[in-house]
Amino acid sequence: MSLEPALSAKLKRNADGLIAAVVVEHATSDVLMMAWMNDEALELTLTTRRGTYFSRSRQELWVKGETSGHVQRVREVRIDCDGDTVLLRVDQTGPACHTGTHSCFDTDERLLLAQEK
Repeated sequence: MSLEPALSAKLKRNADGLIAAVVVEHATSDVLMMAWMNDEALELTLTTRRGTYFSRSRQELWVKGETSGHVQRVREVRIDCDGDTVLLRVDQTGPACHTGTHSCFDTDERLLLAQEK
């Protein structure tokens, strides 16, 4: 399985051959998570409409929800202007974060901007 050549040519991968993937909930526009994709994960996501990513720690593909049941049905995939990030709009079933929360970005922790200090 491989990406269409025209799509592949638009992508800029990091030194490990990966592309950043930002995942947003379709209904709410909440940012759910950030993960990495290689070409195979992106191709599988496009063909199966299930969020599929590349685990850097395990060095293997993983389908979101395969073991937890917290699946992502992908509605849309966009490429950013630089071609180094994709945006996935998904219907999320259950928590998106591995900690069991709805979003990996729903903590009270935030960085202060210079003018807020």
